[in-house]
Amino acid sequence: MQPWSFIIIRSEHMKRQVKNLFQEANEAASKVFEGEKRQIYSRLKLEGILDSPVNICFTCDPTRNGPHVLGRHTIPETDVYSTCCAVQTFWLAARAEGIGVGWVSVFDPVKLRQVLGIPSHVIPVAYLCVGYVSEFAPRPELESAGWRARLPLEELIFYENWGKKTSES
Repeated sequence: MQPWSFIIIRSEHMKRQVKNLFQEANEAASKVFEGEKRQIYSRLKLEGILDSPVNICFTCDPTRNGPHVLGRHTIPETDVYSTCCAVQTFWLAARAEGIGVGWVSVFDPVKLRQVLGIPSHVIPVAYLCVGYVSEFAPRPELESAGWRARLPLEELIFYENWGKKTSES
């Protein structure tokens, strides 16, 4: 299907524009939380836009290859899922090479489209900050910061039907 395209961003000027979008959205997002949650939120590292040498915007063009694409007839979102698989594949390959990746999800996608010149029918799926890091944390940062603990795997696996916790028939 290959619905994805990648915008490689290296210029300080473009990264600064995206950083401004992040700051605007982040300020609004922080107001949603109260008390301790707001304090934790304010300490989270949610982007590395200017710190990383390369930013990549993964996009999805749902019109690529016309209206009749295998798999998209019954599940129209398949092209977005395929793009997410491209993100994960990239992330895993980068990690295997010792390269850090961070997914920035705090910005207005309509404004990001404008800044990056993305056509209105193309979906910005992921904005990644990519570069070498001094270390990889042993646990996810959101968990370490006290934002949210990981759910136990047992709570996420069902057998045969939604909610069925055992594999016994």
